[in-house]
Amino acid sequence: MKRTLLATATLCLMAAAHAAEPVKIGFLVKQAEEPWFQDEWRYAEQAAKDKGFTLVKIGVPNGEKMMAAIDNLAAQKAQGFVICAPDVKLGKAVERSAARNNLKVISVDDRLVDGSGKPIASIPHMGISGYAIGKQVGEGIAAEIKARKWNMADVGAIRVAYDQLPTAKERTMGAVDALKAAGFPAANVIDAPQAKTDTENAFNAANIALTKNARFKHWVAVGLNDEAVLGAVRAAEGRGIKADNMVGVGIGGAKAAENELNKPAPTGFFGSVMISAKEHGYQTSVNLYNWITGKGVPPAEVLTKGMLMTRANQADVRKQMGQ
Repeated sequence: MKRTLLATATLCLMAAAHAAEPVKIGFLVKQAEEPWFQDEWRYAEQAAKDKGFTLVKIGVPNGEKMMAAIDNLAAQKAQGFVICAPDVKLGKAVERSAARNNLKVISVDDRLVDGSGKPIASIPHMGISGYAIGKQVGEGIAAEIKARKWNMADVGAIRVAYDQLPTAKERTMGAVDALKAAGFPAANVIDAPQAKTDTENAFNAANIALTKNARFKHWVAVGLNDEAVLGAVRAAEGRGIKADNMVGVGIGGAKAAENELNKPAPTGFFGSVMISAKEHGYQTSVNLYNWITGKGVPPAEVLTKGMLMTRANQADVRKQMGQ
């Protein structure tokens, strides 16, 4: 009897000690230098401060560094991580590594998929409906074309494309479909594939498109994020195409968009469909913390919404989006 009581007491003490272990969470992103991911990290840090856990921020630009980062988190005695992977097709590798290291995992922004391209249901996800956000971009551009009384036959549309990433293709195709629905000629849409999802590569891709299609009087540009559209805008500026003949609408509404929209004079970057870096950074971290501490299992999928932000309404949009 005494031996049983002693064993029970020992188990209780072990459980209490385990429960008292400080919570440590990783936040892994594919392009740490991008303003969007910097914003996500900033809000994740706020969550760590509010909830009292330790946040470990790691950039994972490729699969090798991603796998090393997961193992490193386990060595640091972390209990889980949020991840935007460098390649969504690494989903099964993430799932196996997390299981092997006894780490809980939530994906953010880009949904992890298995070998057949299907979402991995065991990994909770927070992202956006890429196609729906893209449609907002296209609708915003179409409304501005109408407001400027441009003849659509004279307008070229640069689709800065990164089609190997499913959400990127969904966003840009949603934008193109919305333009077509508004009467935009399909033949006037020019694909400009970018090698990487940054402004420099978008600039190079858009520059080629502009060079080959000098017949258009006006231009519009869409892309997977603000950086892609900013690249197209910079390329247009290099050819003397300024704000009165250029309408670019990005996606994200992060620091890069804010800086552009706050310039003294308008540029061809007309606006951005703002999505909530706060929700993606803060709420995913809180959801993971609650999961680790037994306070609740994260929803299987959360798709956040966006709002078109321009120079005219940016203060109101930021307020409504809780920024």
